[in-house]
Amino acid sequence: MRMYDIIKKKRDGGELTKEEIRFFVEGYTRGDIPDYQASAFTMAVFFSGMTARETTDLTLEMAKSGDMLDLSELGDKTVDKHSTGGVGDKVTLVVAPIAAALGCTVAKMSGRGLGHTGGTVDKLESIPGFKVELSAPEFFKQVKDIGISVIGQSENLTPADKKLYALRDVTGTVESLPLIASSIISKKLASGSQHIVLDVTCGSGAFMKTPADAEKLAEAMVEIGTLAGRKMTAVITNMDTPLGSNIGNILEVKEAVEVLNGGGPEDLRYVCTEIASYMYASCFDASIEEARTKVLDALSSGAALCKFKAMVAAQGGDVSYIEDPSLFPEPKYAYRIVSPEDGYIASMNAETIGIASVLLGAGRSKKEDKIDYKAGISLLKKTGDRVTCGDVIAILYTDDDSKLLEVENMLLSSIKLSLSEPEKETLIYKVIK
Repeated sequence: MRMYDIIKKKRDGGELTKEEIRFFVEGYTRGDIPDYQASAFTMAVFFSGMTARETTDLTLEMAKSGDMLDLSELGDKTVDKHSTGGVGDKVTLVVAPIAAALGCTVAKMSGRGLGHTGGTVDKLESIPGFKVELSAPEFFKQVKDIGISVIGQSENLTPADKKLYALRDVTGTVESLPLIASSIISKKLASGSQHIVLDVTCGSGAFMKTPADAEKLAEAMVEIGTLAGRKMTAVITNMDTPLGSNIGNILEVKEAVEVLNGGGPEDLRYVCTEIASYMYASCFDASIEEARTKVLDALSSGAALCKFKAMVAAQGGDVSYIEDPSLFPEPKYAYRIVSPEDGYIASMNAETIGIASVLLGAGRSKKEDKIDYKAGISLLKKTGDRVTCGDVIAILYTDDDSKLLEVENMLLSSIKLSLSEPEKETLIYKVIK
């Protein structure tokens, strides 16, 4: 078998066999297939696409390229939640303990943030002492003991995907539906959970910009996961506006704790409640109405907060910061941004706001960048809110004041005002199973 023939076959619209796909994945992971041929292959896929069967085979081969976590000893209610990325997305910090409090088993691997999207691992590491790296025995013991652990991804989890994504990133082939779907689902399959709930974000702060594009991706991922024997649900959510009021690691932990305490911003509470409900419904084959009741009970009773504190303690974190978030350190600067005129906030560009938070130190432009956990942005006004000239619409937090004026200009440019009140935003567009 030759890579040349596989490239040519896909270039001409042919359907690859399982053996041809395995030859490519194994050969490229080992280094036998050079980057220039892999690049030609991904470009051929970009233009010719892949059938559902091809995409599933590609996903399974990428999942098998490294460590495959076997969670069978944890029972049949293992559940994973994955977001396709966004700004202010602290949903995992809320839904994972809710699901665990309701009897689901949450043995989850999460990633770090890069670019304008934040990462769950970075948020957890902002809690003093919290360890995101556990050995396999430690990981399994914790999940057996308390039903939940969220750790960083194994270095050898889907190495084929890591290598292929880095290549796609520099060859103009990121925006390929089968390649996006196989990249995401391969990691979820390798992580081992039987139930997978996908938060497929769309809008200015997401990878998919429109609900229609998000729906296509969601349908592809659900089909792949189902063919691979997993129970799949995809929830398409709005990421035109940052989720919640806070962007930045400590800020987002504080906001997640607010929700677990029964408060927090309305949009964040709603999205978290819905996603947690679909996690429970999938594991227990329950109606969504029954699941919502259970989720609200877990929040109102304090069971979800207790489960979050148990996870923090088990992974070495200082629970006193969760019990009293005012203990978190404060940044040197808290810079207020005011509205330049009267009106309603008609729209916000979430991506621009996410990039602004990175400039303040809350995220990474490059993998090796260090994060200032205290840095970030609090949005006091959001899309749909009425503002008058001089109202504080946001507060910038940072230890480095050199970027404050640049970030202020970015933030103001991301907000569009109008004289008339805009329609209320849709937070969840569709659910696909």
